Amino acid sequence: MEYNVIMNRKDILKTIISDGQTTPLPKVWRRQLELPIDSEKIVTLTGVRRSGKTYHLFGTMEQLVESGVDSTKLLYINFEDERLRLSGEEMDEILQAYRELYPDTNLSDVYFFFDEIQEVDGWEKFVDRLYSSITKHIFITGSNSKFLSKEIATSLRGRTITYEVYPLSFSELASITYPDVDPNSSRGKAQLANLYDKYLIRGGFPEVIKSDDSIKDKILQEYFNVMLLHDLVERYNISQSVILKYFCKRVVATTASEFSVNKIYNELKSQGYHISKDTLYSYVDNIESIYLARFVPKYSESFVKSENSQKKVYIIDQGMGASLDFKLAGDKGRLLETTVALELLKQGSQIAYSQDETSECDFVKINKEQVIEAIQVTYDISDKKTLEREINGLVRCCKRFGLSEGYILTIGADETNKVDGIDVHILSAWKYSY
Repeated sequence: MEYNVIMNRKDILKTIISDGQTTPLPKVWRRQLELPIDSEKIVTLTGVRRSGKTYHLFGTMEQLVESGVDSTKLLYINFEDERLRLSGEEMDEILQAYRELYPDTNLSDVYFFFDEIQEVDGWEKFVDRLYSSITKHIFITGSNSKFLSKEIATSLRGRTITYEVYPLSFSELASITYPDVDPNSSRGKAQLANLYDKYLIRGGFPEVIKSDDSIKDKILQEYFNVMLLHDLVERYNISQSVILKYFCKRVVATTASEFSVNKIYNELKSQGYHISKDTLYSYVDNIESIYLARFVPKYSESFVKSENSQKKVYIIDQGMGASLDFKLAGDKGRLLETTVALELLKQGSQIAYSQDETSECDFVKINKEQVIEAIQVTYDISDKKTLEREINGLVRCCKRFGLSEGYILTIGADETNKVDGIDVHILSAWKYSY
């Protein structure tokens, strides 16, 4: 009986492998992130669901075929395939199935692409053995950054290079929508400015970019529901799903603002719910680990103080936030700040916000523990008091960190002024992101 079970699963694996090699690769958008093909490292992609990790794999497979690698030497498996119910100990059947299909092919020449590998318990031991004794051509993806980081650190011992994949950046969207645009022409500027206005509401999930406005919200709400039920409730065995959903909704509603676990704890307590603060803090870690949101600390020269500071929260995609919270959808200021925060993260920047006794600066970029850039974000600077407040916060921040210039990102304004010796660049947000 056990023999038949193994043979049936191996036949399924053969079918999956063969289908992956004979089915034409889907047309993919080339992203700014290009994966190294022959790094001799395990290339790991993490990121939110539906952000394009799989298409990064397809794009790499396409590059390999174009370079002359035979498609039979590409082995792609998506472990969310409902036909697969593998444990880590059973993953060797993948190699057995491939050997039976191609007995004359040396496995060291095969490129392995394992999609959503976190679905297999104990996957890391198999991948470690595969890397150590068979091939250096391994690419893996997962939607749980904390899980992958922990397992990689403990089991794969520095043999990987890891890339985070986010929904499309504005510059990626622009290159897809207007591949031949001249950003310096009047027409090009108008096209890009209009596209950025839509980007504030629609966000950058690839499927949404291709969909009609009439179903945009339904798609993004479904993404949220899958993340809530599958990535959080099931993966972390969370029993109080009603409280978790409330907590996640508050994360969305608070985007581009300081996030207080203590405040939510008191809200829940007043409604008769019983849950510890420690559990709520664990929800913060869980939410970050599945890329539902990012929490940005207040800058401090002390790492400990920065980590323990009051953090600001940003939903992982401004379009998803707008689809889940009608107040956020109507608040272009917070949508713009969220979009800028995400653009900075997509660029790979380490960011924080700066605050002193009298003012705040929305973002500082950090490199090697040094602040290298200061950025304010405001949708509308037509109000004189608003502009003065933003300039004051920016100038104080620049002086604090010894910067000679800073940026105020807004909509539809471009000028530079010198204030107290600081060059204040007021710039259209789309130009900064393009």
